Amino acid sequence: MTPPLALTDPVGPAGAPLLLLGPSLGTSTILWETTVPLLSAHFRVVAWDLPGHGASPAAPGPFTVADLADALAVAVGEPAFLYAGVSLGGAVGLELALRHPERVRAAAIIASGAQLGDPESWHRRAAQVRAQSTSSLIIASAQRWFADGSVARHPELTGRLLHALQGADDESYARCCEALAAYDVRDRLGDITMPILAVWGQHDAVAPQGKADEIARGVSHGEAAMIPDAAHLPPAEQPEAIAHALLRFFAELEETS
Repeated sequence: MTPPLALTDPVGPAGAPLLLLGPSLGTSTILWETTVPLLSAHFRVVAWDLPGHGASPAAPGPFTVADLADALAVAVGEPAFLYAGVSLGGAVGLELALRHPERVRAAAIIASGAQLGDPESWHRRAAQVRAQSTSSLIIASAQRWFADGSVARHPELTGRLLHALQGADDESYARCCEALAAYDVRDRLGDITMPILAVWGQHDAVAPQGKADEIARGVSHGEAAMIPDAAHLPPAEQPEAIAHALLRFFAELEETS
């Protein structure tokens, strides 16, 4: 069971297609802050927060990645939208494509996969956060999240992202870990029929190229793309490159529709 998910107000032209942006675990809508201005000339852009992260209320109990997709589908009032999500937000994008195919026109799955990590490591992280809080994850997360040079290029934004991790609700974060432990849609990728762009960061050890290639090969209409000089949070590390990839992908969709 998930609480209502908080969404930002739309930014962009009133008649433009709606583009929904999803977060990585431990982050918030801050993740997309520098990319939104690059996208909002072409789309009405809305970002959302995970339970207990950013503006979303804490989780009242356990939930699955599929539950997050269903809650997001309820929160978005429009019948159809484009989607781009990072890591856990990307996993939600695949579940949206599977569970609400009539509403997702196309999706970009960024630094993510049809399955992520292993259940034991996710359960260990959940236990660590319950015992020691998300503050205990700061150093390891910074190492996973950012490629060499990213912090120097964007010191203020990367600092705010780590502060958002520290401010996340511990129990909600742990519930997200448990949702990822149970998440695996590898054998269902063939059921996804809308266009999918699978994006990986050049230096991402969490969701490397193999994860993107697996998605691109597994869905009916998939392609993969790499973001240079990025690790696990490409929208914060390389906003121009992510915006370019999304604009190209979604523009091609408009040309063929």
